[in-house]
Amino acid sequence: MAGLWAGIVALVAAGRRGRQPPQQLMRSAALWTLKHGPQYSRQCSIVSRTLSSVGYNPNEKTFDKILIANRGEIACRIIKTCKKMGIKTVAIHSDVDASSVHVKMADEAVCVGPAPTSKSYLNMDAIMEAIKKTRAQAVHPGYGFLSENKEFARCLAEEDVTFIGPDTHAIQAMGDKIESKLLAKKAKVNTIPGFDGVVKDADEAVRIAREIGYPVMIKASAGGGGKGMRIAWDDEETRDGFRFSSQEAASSFGDDRLLIEKFIDNPRHIEIQVEHPVTECVTGLDLVQEMIRVAKGYPLRHTQADIPINGWAVECRVYAEDPYKSFGLPSVGRLSQYQEPIHLPGVRVDSGIQPGSDISIYYDPMISKLITYGSDRTEALKRMEAALDNYVIRDIMLSWLGFNSWAEVILLLQPHNKMGLQAGVTHNIALLREVIINSRFVKGDFSTKFLSDVYPDGFKGHTLTESEKNQLLAVASSLFVASQLRAQHFQGHSRVPVIKPDMGKWELSIKLHDEEHSVVTSHHGPAFSVDVDGSKLNVTSTWNLALPLLSVNIDGTQRTVQCLSREAGGNMSIQFLGTVYKVRILTRLAAELNKFMLDKGAEDTSSTLCSPMPGVVVAISVKPGDMVAEGQEICVIEAMKMQNSMTAGKTGKVKSVHCKAGDTVGEGDLLVELE
Repeated sequence: MAGLWAGIVALVAAGRRGRQPPQQLMRSAALWTLKHGPQYSRQCSIVSRTLSSVGYNPNEKTFDKILIANRGEIACRIIKTCKKMGIKTVAIHSDVDASSVHVKMADEAVCVGPAPTSKSYLNMDAIMEAIKKTRAQAVHPGYGFLSENKEFARCLAEEDVTFIGPDTHAIQAMGDKIESKLLAKKAKVNTIPGFDGVVKDADEAVRIAREIGYPVMIKASAGGGGKGMRIAWDDEETRDGFRFSSQEAASSFGDDRLLIEKFIDNPRHIEIQVEHPVTECVTGLDLVQEMIRVAKGYPLRHTQADIPINGWAVECRVYAEDPYKSFGLPSVGRLSQYQEPIHLPGVRVDSGIQPGSDISIYYDPMISKLITYGSDRTEALKRMEAALDNYVIRDIMLSWLGFNSWAEVILLLQPHNKMGLQAGVTHNIALLREVIINSRFVKGDFSTKFLSDVYPDGFKGHTLTESEKNQLLAVASSLFVASQLRAQHFQGHSRVPVIKPDMGKWELSIKLHDEEHSVVTSHHGPAFSVDVDGSKLNVTSTWNLALPLLSVNIDGTQRTVQCLSREAGGNMSIQFLGTVYKVRILTRLAAELNKFMLDKGAEDTSSTLCSPMPGVVVAISVKPGDMVAEGQEICVIEAMKMQNSMTAGKTGKVKSVHCKAGDTVGEGDLLVELE
């Protein structure tokens, strides 16, 4: 439960140091939230500035060395505070994480096993051995993994190592969904109807689901972050949900226990946890520092009255996911360029990524937590919009290889792509940006069905208005002309220009979304005058094509765009308003001649099942010669701790199977062929 620490800190800060009866504990938290949650004022601003100025006291002795039992951006965040406090740190890592950022930041690092979390970050024996080896005095578990494992806390206590986290009683009460629901019921707090014991098997899951009434939610008792959760609308989905949720829970948390409760359709989901960076932005506190001090035995320096809410903060989780596939199928690869928008005001980024970092199939595909804050919600959202536009996340440049897309590279290797070549790192910035500017979201009119309601046919990217379309075409034509002009000048040499250097006007044809547009562009230094289908626009910029970000002024409107690729054949990819648009720019003559080129026919994929994502084959349900029906499960792929059932697209006989359980597959890899 991600909100465990925040709840404990809030209650302890209010002076509730002793163990309270559960009824009083739950009511205290609820009443405080209702009374103080939405308030902030000028007085709050003054208090918050005072709190943020409270730094580390070098005369206050805490720990000499802390081992951080986590990875990624969580470990990096903890290490930053430890450095500020003069505490040495020990990082643990799996073999594939050996060159990760958190490993480089720490003073020492110990490998605790191979890539799977059950053999490394959940391997208590290996972590305990690392603690003994490095003589760490305390362990910060971060969030997730072993942070809510009472057995781990007990092992540390036996070795006289301080656990920078709640005691075993608190973990038992709050870190386990089954126990926390029982605690809430005892405190007479309303809870969602359901079965609060451990579900033994799929048959019992179906019986319980029928008693509760469909739809139901199947949850991992020790889970969090959406892992080990499935919605079931009938018996068949309950059986599948039990299987997948228990396997994901065992893989992610080392605990396969499940509970079942009624699924609330169209709810407004509110979590009391305000999320670690968001809390720090609006309070001015360093929560990790407070955790370390409390674990050492020091009292908190502030009462609840000293901790108001100052302003507003919003967090977007930037993931290595393809939002155009089921709102976010994971992707993997290596980042060639990575630039965080921390140069903008009111922006914070918590990440464990740098240029050259690998996004692995073994762990959560989070790239970073992107946080913006301002005086109110409107300002925080506007800053988030700018931050997303200024975020640079790129993998290997495809233009170096001479291909239009990774799909072309993989297509050449089909049906025998045994190289494990992936489709490159994609990210969810386009979807994040669309959500924060959506009128329903801006008004606060949203529920957990927001995505399915707003995008019933799936996410398609930003829908351009007529004005925005003209702006994009004007920017694209200006970029094309700027690159052509640059190509005419080669330092120290003379080159034969492709187009006459004294050309005053550039008559171009631009294809966008299968529509051809007539564009005429002329330039006067850095300023371009562009006629797009009869509409005139003025575009200015520095036109430094070597920079990943380009600030462009279009008739007084400032836009930040990214030119992701340019090719000699006229194809160009531009990130504009968060979405990547592919355009083809040709001179008028080249466009006329291009009409005589034959189009490549579409590939028939109805008889093949290819992996939609990189991952590991968990199970194969068919063999050559088997008859399968449309929608029947063919295999199961596990990617980033989530298990996905791959089904047949049509009825037919299995011709061949190209994978087996345990195989690592890439996006686009052929799995099964039908006759």
